[in-house]
Amino acid sequence: MRLKEILETVTNSWSSAIHEQFTDHPVANLLRQELLREVKKEVSLFDPSYEVKSSAGAGNWASVPWLSILNPRITTSTQSGVYPVYLFCADGSGLYLSLGFGTTELKEKYGTQGARKESAQLREEIRKSVTKLDSWNETINLNSNTSLGKSYEWASAGAKFYPANSIPDDNILLSDLNEILSIYSSLEGVKMNENTNNDKEVSLQSLSKPLLLLAGISGTGKSRFIRKQAEKTGSLNETYCLVSVRPDWHEPSDLLGYISRLNGAAEYVITDVLQFITKAWRAIVDAGISVERKYIDNQGEAFAASGEHEQLHSVLPYWLCLDEMNLAPVEQYFADYLSVLETRQWSWNKSEFCYLSDPLLKATTINQLSEPDKLREELGLADEKYDVLWQLFCKHGIGIPFNLIVAGTVNMDETTHGFSRKVIDRALSFDFGDFFPNDFSEYFNPTTTNKALTYPIWSFVNIEQLPDIDIDGKKSIAFLNSVNEVLDNTPFKLAFRSLNELLLSVISQQPQSDTELKAIWDDFLMCKVLPRIEGDSDKLAHNDIEKSLLMELHSTLENELSDIWHEPENSDSARPDLYREKNDGSVITIPCRSKKKITWMQNRLSKSGFTSFWP
Repeated sequence: MRLKEILETVTNSWSSAIHEQFTDHPVANLLRQELLREVKKEVSLFDPSYEVKSSAGAGNWASVPWLSILNPRITTSTQSGVYPVYLFCADGSGLYLSLGFGTTELKEKYGTQGARKESAQLREEIRKSVTKLDSWNETINLNSNTSLGKSYEWASAGAKFYPANSIPDDNILLSDLNEILSIYSSLEGVKMNENTNNDKEVSLQSLSKPLLLLAGISGTGKSRFIRKQAEKTGSLNETYCLVSVRPDWHEPSDLLGYISRLNGAAEYVITDVLQFITKAWRAIVDAGISVERKYIDNQGEAFAASGEHEQLHSVLPYWLCLDEMNLAPVEQYFADYLSVLETRQWSWNKSEFCYLSDPLLKATTINQLSEPDKLREELGLADEKYDVLWQLFCKHGIGIPFNLIVAGTVNMDETTHGFSRKVIDRALSFDFGDFFPNDFSEYFNPTTTNKALTYPIWSFVNIEQLPDIDIDGKKSIAFLNSVNEVLDNTPFKLAFRSLNELLLSVISQQPQSDTELKAIWDDFLMCKVLPRIEGDSDKLAHNDIEKSLLMELHSTLENELSDIWHEPENSDSARPDLYREKNDGSVITIPCRSKKKITWMQNRLSKSGFTSFWP
């Protein structure tokens, strides 16, 4: 079949085909096979290294079907870079041969309006440098009603239109194709101002959990801290999302979205959070990490992400900031995340990993939709390279991506809600003023900096991963046993989850000395143990009537942390700060954190008859 015949068949059949079943439809097959083969034959004569891709949709009809030609020395993805592309009008009225450019990464970096401006600048740069484009149209009208289809219209440096009722003969079609290939080839080596790759080299400190609670008085910089963390490792537009929690949130749907049937059809109302979660999954795929179905013993078929340890270096942490997290009851609107968080599972075989997570958004919800492909497009998954990811979402649901870090800012006052132990047990709680103090004397010329943090890559401890200083974990286990003896017969007693997370902290930090190991224990007390302790004098009474539980804990820790308990700030024997360092990279030494906090909590109990960890 000649090129003209194929193009005529597709354009004349398109408007009726989209109302028929997509799977194995002859028009879709014509686009994916015959058209691709015919164009590839001509492109190979020009440059055999060029790749040809086509799409009529994935699972459902696309609004605008296309065939693209990619020079791997310019781009390998239709999401970014410049490439020739055939674009078929949504109503079947014709098609364009366009020198287009990918909009997905531009929109992620600049937003839709910003991407349009960048596209206009890119169009101007290309047309100035290539005079052959003077005879090519600057505007495109695809008659599409989808955001992706409309984006093709403004993402073009030049195009030629072929009406459905007067498509030219093959000699003209092939002449135009070779002309645009020649133009495309001339762009090789030309620097375009639309590269969104991140080339930052930052030393990262792995967290033991991907959920942080940053508690402190207003104005101490909690939200700014999260923002700066995203800046250290990525870009704000790409790897950071700020969500202001509303006081009326009570359902997980407030965070993740819901199905609406207001117009008779089942449509999904998405949220910024769900879009950001999906963006993090896209980053995993973009890094070349495999997403696939795997059979897991005693679990059956599951959605897994797997790859090599080296590949994780190119997967940036994605920071979701829940501002004023406890303005609404966290246990209610955050219930699904808190439950699914504990299903994350990392398994390692030497340098190879496999990651699993139960779904936050179940597949049954996606499959209830009248037009699932509309949700796919809204989630930024329209590109064919996300076909497998979308199919897995439809089969297994959308789980927690391993590169997602959720950080909530917390103020404890009469306008906010407290945290249950369910929340505290699943998070790392930071007294922000203790861990990241405001030093007025360093306002203009700070001498310290916060370390760059990244996502955990372990969920359960393997003894082989423990450092030499605690090679079998017995030191940390003995420490936690001592703490648990004080907490015995109280609601604050620790269980296996706490032990696992203490050992995860040891693995993440990899201490080289007893002082560093005890610094980890000290921070574990601050992040995981002391936040659980609250109550009045009766609740905190200990076996010894003269002593409260806090006083008994103080005595125990004075013995367990003797190496760092009495050391003042800047002492050579003081514990290191594990989350900050000096600007030159040298170690900051600080006093024992838990000693100060327990003393503060005990004084508060003595004065008011009630105490808690929160400032």
